Amino acid sequence: MTPAPYAADPAHSRGRRHAEPADTARGPRDAFQRDRDRVIHSISFRRLRHKTQVFMAPDGDHFRVRLTHSLEVAQIGRTVARTLGLNEDLTEAICLAHDIGHPPFGHAGEDALKAALAGQGGFDHNGHTLRVLTAIERPYPRFDGLNLSWECLEGLAKHNGPVRHPGWAMRAADADYPLALDSRPSLEAQVAAMADDIAYDNHDIDDGLRAGLLSLDQLMAVPLVARGWAAVRARYPDVAPARLARELVRAQIGTMVNDLLDETRARIAEAQVDSADAVRATAHALVGFTAGMRDEERALKRFMYANLYHHPHQLAAAEAAWTIVAGLFEVYHADPARMGAEWGAVPADEPWRSRQVADYIAGMTDRYAVSQYRKTVGPVELPEGF
Repeated sequence: MTPAPYAADPAHSRGRRHAEPADTARGPRDAFQRDRDRVIHSISFRRLRHKTQVFMAPDGDHFRVRLTHSLEVAQIGRTVARTLGLNEDLTEAICLAHDIGHPPFGHAGEDALKAALAGQGGFDHNGHTLRVLTAIERPYPRFDGLNLSWECLEGLAKHNGPVRHPGWAMRAADADYPLALDSRPSLEAQVAAMADDIAYDNHDIDDGLRAGLLSLDQLMAVPLVARGWAAVRARYPDVAPARLARELVRAQIGTMVNDLLDETRARIAEAQVDSADAVRATAHALVGFTAGMRDEERALKRFMYANLYHHPHQLAAAEAAWTIVAGLFEVYHADPARMGAEWGAVPADEPWRSRQVADYIAGMTDRYAVSQYRKTVGPVELPEGF
């Protein structure tokens, strides 16, 4: 398929923070393909297999984790990018890397680190993603970070839109390699953001049903889901409802993707953008739902917060996660040597002492954080199924 004129072009990339001699090239890949591959081969990406998506350190092997979620986001993102004539490799790289900055235990762990660093600049997973990819990952001999392309880093920084009030980690990344934080991101980054929403809106339904925290009867209170369920039941009237739950999820993803494609095409045509730079100059996002789907998707999110994310089981798990992360921070801050030789050489002055401790904890998987808490702090009671 011929790329659209407003697609990101690897041949015209703004480059990388650190120049790489041509003789170090490995294989016939362009800049954005290399970005994707560097993410996939990174230690931080591998650790996502044991980091929380919805359920913390789940006992069941069938629940989603950050790694499987990122792969599902990439699948949706590639489909949308291909249909719109955008660069699939850049879209995929952003999708795969977008959650690398999450600490253990998802948003509960993030909230605990944010509180621990309240006087030292705070913590947010999006800024930490940039920090991991530009400073903490160190697979190369002559520079820190993965040395991703400007377009990939820009997309990760701004996939949710211009960053008006960046935290300290994102400010540091931007100061080292300016990412034009006040402008719109590429269409590829915008697609990645919407693919993320579509993936977790629907796959969290699947996991919630599997865990028994949601029921099909409850879900019928959401008009979007109720219509989808009626259509699925009409297509398969002789199939048991329990077997149709995943068909509901698949159909709903298709409905949302088709709406997104129709609305995005209309916005692109109206804006008359003819280059990637023209996309960055637009006043509003060009990738998005119609007004009707936007309202229905928001209603679905409200339902999920009320009935799944804030379910008593989930709140108990979040409380345990807070205890673990806060306890680890206190112990490591008081005695950095407990973090080991690689991390234990901590600056004495703030905010860097606290930030390095947070860097170490943020890199942990759920199960490693639990084991380290028991080793360095003491016993901890975990909710059933944790």
